[in-house]
Amino acid sequence: MNLYNYLLEILKYTIAGIGIIYIAFYLFKPYLDKTTALQTLEFKKAIANQTLPLRLQAYERLVLFIDRINPANLLIRLNGNGYTAAELHSIILNEVRTEYQHNVTQQIYVSTQAWAVVKRVKTDTLSLISNAVQTMPDSATGLDLGKVILTHLSKLEDDPYETATNLVRKDLDNIF
Repeated sequence: MNLYNYLLEILKYTIAGIGIIYIAFYLFKPYLDKTTALQTLEFKKAIANQTLPLRLQAYERLVLFIDRINPANLLIRLNGNGYTAAELHSIILNEVRTEYQHNVTQQIYVSTQAWAVVKRVKTDTLSLISNAVQTMPDSATGLDLGKVILTHLSKLEDDPYETATNLVRKDLDNIF
């Protein structure tokens, strides 16, 4: 029976030890959870401090992109007077696509909604330019194409480029 008492004592101490460890764990668990939450919060804050300038720069570049593909600005910058309508059409399409490709990585730092606005403005601009050139005779000049594009834009109730810029700015306001 001596062995039986010895095993019983070991079992009692083992159960008591497990009980103490169980109680200690649940006493320290809130402290451990709080420490983990604080570390996670500090990590997120450090990341936000590093990415905030990149995000602001991305929104800035999107506004610049919208401004640069605005046909009113694009036509002045390209000065298409010496081109035929078909040549200017090709140059404008290339310019818009190049600008878009130059800014495509900015989608990482902006919201999905802001990027959707940019894609929509690009698509609408390409459609506007292509539709305008289709209505023109083969002998049309770049100046004629520019006039048709600007006339179409002036007939719109709201300036789509101003609207897109405002939507991007509104999205930026959500960061703060």
